[in-house]
Amino acid sequence: MRVALWPQSLFGRLIAALVIAVVVAQAASLYLFARNLERFVLDSSVREWSRRITEVTLLLEQLPPEQRAPTVALLKEQATRLALRRERRLMGSRAQAWRHEPYLLPPIEAGMPPPAHARTLGPLPGPSRPPPALPPIHARGWPRIFIHLPFTSDVPGVLSQQLRADLGGGYDVSVRPAAAPAAVVIPIPSPFLGLPEDEPTQSYDVAVGLPDHSRLLYRVTRAAPGAPLPRSLTLNLILLVFLLVIALYIAARSITRPLSQLASAADNIGRGVRSPKLEEKGARELRHAARAFNSMQDRLHRYLDSRTRVLAAMSHDLKTPLTRLRLQVETQIEDPALQARFGKELDEMESMVRGALALFRGLNDEEALEPVDVDLLLQTVRDEFVEMGKDVTVEGRALGPLPGKPQALKRCVTNLVGNAVNFGARARILVRDGAQLEISVCDDGPGIPADELEKVFEPFYRLESSRNRDTGGTGLGLSIARDVAQAHGGALVLRNRPEGGLEARLTLPRRK
Repeated sequence: MRVALWPQSLFGRLIAALVIAVVVAQAASLYLFARNLERFVLDSSVREWSRRITEVTLLLEQLPPEQRAPTVALLKEQATRLALRRERRLMGSRAQAWRHEPYLLPPIEAGMPPPAHARTLGPLPGPSRPPPALPPIHARGWPRIFIHLPFTSDVPGVLSQQLRADLGGGYDVSVRPAAAPAAVVIPIPSPFLGLPEDEPTQSYDVAVGLPDHSRLLYRVTRAAPGAPLPRSLTLNLILLVFLLVIALYIAARSITRPLSQLASAADNIGRGVRSPKLEEKGARELRHAARAFNSMQDRLHRYLDSRTRVLAAMSHDLKTPLTRLRLQVETQIEDPALQARFGKELDEMESMVRGALALFRGLNDEEALEPVDVDLLLQTVRDEFVEMGKDVTVEGRALGPLPGKPQALKRCVTNLVGNAVNFGARARILVRDGAQLEISVCDDGPGIPADELEKVFEPFYRLESSRNRDTGGTGLGLSIARDVAQAHGGALVLRNRPEGGLEARLTLPRRK
């Protein structure tokens, strides 16, 4: 079964197109916001990293080479201590914002021992008393969830450029992604609050070459490449899309519902049903369409009513002179052969009048719609022809009643079966039911030339082989049958069967 991804209804297409447009617009806004946020985070981090690295580099450059290693170790311990204090502050009070506390040592004079300058953060934990283990940040209260969009940024290039600008000339700077843990490395904390434990991070090693050809190695850590978006922003965007979809649904429904009513009313007119006037509401274009349809419906009904009255008068006026002529033929003409000849002419003329009136009545048939038992209708038609000595059979059954006009449908099937038995000796009725009901009337006659399969539906059109008094009708049977089929929303087509004979296929939709 093939499933169409794009909706087939106008309402579905409007909703789908508008939702796609809203989602694309929100995605573009989110992309631009994330790019700006990523650039802000990157610029802020790089400036803070560069400031701290510059301060530490200038500090360590003043120390003798033999004092740099203990000072580097002290800086590593202080970075660990600072991280622990950050955790305690965040765990203790979320309402109080963390204030930046410098962890760098004050200016050191050459020759002074480094431990004398390292007391700003209180006593450091000794090796026998490791720092206490604290729960991760995301374990408290409301979880901090970030959405990382897969953007990339040139952190090494931007950081290198910023460091060269802050340090000045004479320093060799190189930044590369951290490959492995290093023993002699100075950690530079993140300038922002601690990242959640489960968030991926990325580290870079910053090597600074001093003028005395010694090198200092720093390590900076940032969140994984991308823009960390708070969950609240994502929830706001989802809520916005949801509200827009509801508003678009209401707007699209206000457009498509009057169109559906207009289509239903037009279909009812085609079926000969008198529908009430459409309510003129909605947008200006919809009100104009409803007003024009109501005017058309009124003019059509007035035309049909006036024509019905004219046809009723014509029927009465034509029957009177025909009856008078028949009496004159029977009373004033004594020759039996001539009397029979005039009688046949009058019979043919009367038959044409009845056929024309039946055709006009079919075009303006106000018979009510009701469930029609198709099997019973076909069996009734078959029995009537069998009583006249005709060979008519029915094969297949309908799945259920069909909404329609019983007398009109019977007239349609009767005309098709009558043509089949008159020109094909026998009629076989085949019934196939499903999404639509198909009634095929097949005969064993000579068929119809391909170029005249449509012409025979024209009123009063007869094939040359049927223009005699014994086999020829009035040429209105097929025209009436097609009018009935179209009034039910169906179709009637003729085709020549490959094995010989003609097939008249009547198709009637099953409306849900």
